[in-house]
Amino acid sequence: MSHTYVLTLSCQDRRGIVHAVTGFLLERGGNIEEAAQFNDADSGLFFMRVQFSCDEPSADALRAALTTFAEPFGMTWGLHAKGAPMRTVIFVSREGHCLNDLLFRWKSGLLPLDVRAIVSNHRDFYQLAASYNVPFHHIAMTKGNKAQAEARQLEIIEAEGAELVVLARYMQILSDDMCRQLAGRAINIHHSFLPSFKGAKPYYQAHDRGVKLIGATAHYVTADLDEGPIIEQDVARADHTDTVEDLTARGRDTESQVLARAVKWHSEHRVLLNGHSTVIFR
Repeated sequence: MSHTYVLTLSCQDRRGIVHAVTGFLLERGGNIEEAAQFNDADSGLFFMRVQFSCDEPSADALRAALTTFAEPFGMTWGLHAKGAPMRTVIFVSREGHCLNDLLFRWKSGLLPLDVRAIVSNHRDFYQLAASYNVPFHHIAMTKGNKAQAEARQLEIIEAEGAELVVLARYMQILSDDMCRQLAGRAINIHHSFLPSFKGAKPYYQAHDRGVKLIGATAHYVTADLDEGPIIEQDVARADHTDTVEDLTARGRDTESQVLARAVKWHSEHRVLLNGHSTVIFR
């Protein structure tokens, strides 16, 4: 019985990497089903994603062999069983459109997730969580209890073994320490086409500037507010007749779609970090 894995890797570019990787897989009975690569001329880095089937049932055995193989190349790599749902915790505040969209896509089999918990600083969506049989945790957030609240949030994330945290319109700024602990595994949706209109109330800022396009940006969370590596973006048309309410309503669909695509690509191990940017093998 064959097993299917996804291998992702990056290292300094040099000749022979593709040959070496494919040879490594061939020696272990691997059959490549999908492969993509990218050479970044600016950073000098090489990126690759390979999906392959293999008779080797032990991911641990493959990881041990990969550790030895990757060392001479100085590779950063990851090996994942294809189709294994990614354990996920979703954060939300009082805007539920992105949460609702993610839960529907997950239950419809469109996202390879295992949604383990929903965390919110408000109680608005406990019934929605219950309808999907997902535990709901209300953790109030104030200026005075931020450290204690984040400690509780991290307890939940670790207890659930979450590989991914999605900020689905969670309208609180994470502390620098929490950002570091969630580096590379927390995705935020910002209701603006970054780098324009960072921070609070971007639709008000956009309306004030009379923009003709509004957008949404899904990005990894970093300590620099709304400046993390961008995964996906999209836009919608606007004109002078639109009110702030019009822009907000139209933007909700864009936000939901952008976040869903970013979560899908991340959970399928199609996104590799490249400094302040990303490489995405769609």
